[in-house]
Amino acid sequence: MPISVVTGGAGFLGSHLSDRLIAEGHSVICIDNLLTGSVKNIEHLSVNKNFTFIKHDVTKYLEVKGEVNFIWHFASPASPIDYLKLPIQTLKVGSLGTHNALGLAKAKNARFLLASTSEVYGDPEAHPQPEEYWGNVNPVGPRGVYDEAKRFAEAMTMAYHRYHGVQTRIVRIFNTYGERMRIEDGRAIPAFISQALCGEDVTVFGDGSQTRSVCYVSDLIDGIYRLMMSDYVMPMNIGNPEELTMLQLAQEIISLTNSKSKIVFKELPIDDPKIRQPDIAKSKKILEWEPNVSRKDGLEKTVNYFKTNI
Repeated sequence: MPISVVTGGAGFLGSHLSDRLIAEGHSVICIDNLLTGSVKNIEHLSVNKNFTFIKHDVTKYLEVKGEVNFIWHFASPASPIDYLKLPIQTLKVGSLGTHNALGLAKAKNARFLLASTSEVYGDPEAHPQPEEYWGNVNPVGPRGVYDEAKRFAEAMTMAYHRYHGVQTRIVRIFNTYGERMRIEDGRAIPAFISQALCGEDVTVFGDGSQTRSVCYVSDLIDGIYRLMMSDYVMPMNIGNPEELTMLQLAQEIISLTNSKSKIVFKELPIDDPKIRQPDIAKSKKILEWEPNVSRKDGLEKTVNYFKTNI
C-alpha cells in the first residue's frame, strides 16, 4: 500500500485530495496546523484505518516515522483574505514549509508534488497563460506575499530536483471551487453564493469585466493525481480554460440560487489580475486530462453544500 503525506490536508483541496488517495488505495498521513484548514473537512476520514491526522506546523522541523512514498505539499493560506491577514505565515510556509517538505522527500526517497498557483503569472501580459510565461508580479505589493512565496517554492522544488535528484512535480492550480470551501473564504464563488443565499447585495470588484476560469474540485484533483503519477517534472497548468467575467459569474449564481440579491460594485483590490485563463495543451497531451464537469453542474453542487452550511 503506497503511503502518502498530505501537508495542508485539512484544507479545501487537501481534504479532497485525501479522499482521492484513500480511494486509490493509499495510506494517508494528513499534516495541518489548522490555521485555515478545519477538522470538519476530514471528520469522515477519521474512522478510516488508513488515515492519520497530525496537527503540526510544517514551517517547523518535519519528521514522519516509517516509509513514505509520496508527499503532496498543499499547506498554505490560499485566498486573498487569508494571505493579506497572514502575510508572514504565508511567506514562511512557502519557504520554510517547502524546504522542510522537500527535506522529508529527500530523506524518504519519496516523490514530491508542489501545489503552486496561477498567481505566479501575476497580472499576466500573455493570454491564455502557458507554462513558459514567466509572469508579471509586483513583489512588494500586498499580494506579493503569496505570489512570491509560490514562485520561491517552485525554484526550491526545481533545485531539489536538479541538485539532490528528488523526483518532483509542480502543479499550477487555477481558480477552483466546490464543497468544503469556507463561507468566509473571501474568494468570488463562496462570497457570491453566501451573499445570494442570504439575500444580501452581491459584491463585484471593479466593473466586473476582469476574467477568471473556474474548475470544479473533482476535475482539479484528477489532474493533480495524474501529474504525480506521470514522469513530467516541469510546472503544469491544471484548470478549466472556459473563461468568464466576474459579472457573468455573479449573475449565474444569483440565477442559480433564485436570489433577489442586487449586484453592487466595489473598488478593485491592488494588483488584482485583469485576466486569468490556463493554456492546458500540456495536460491534454501529457496527462490526457481536461475538465469534464460543467460549470452549471459544479455550481449546483457547491450551492447545495452552502445551503446546508450557512
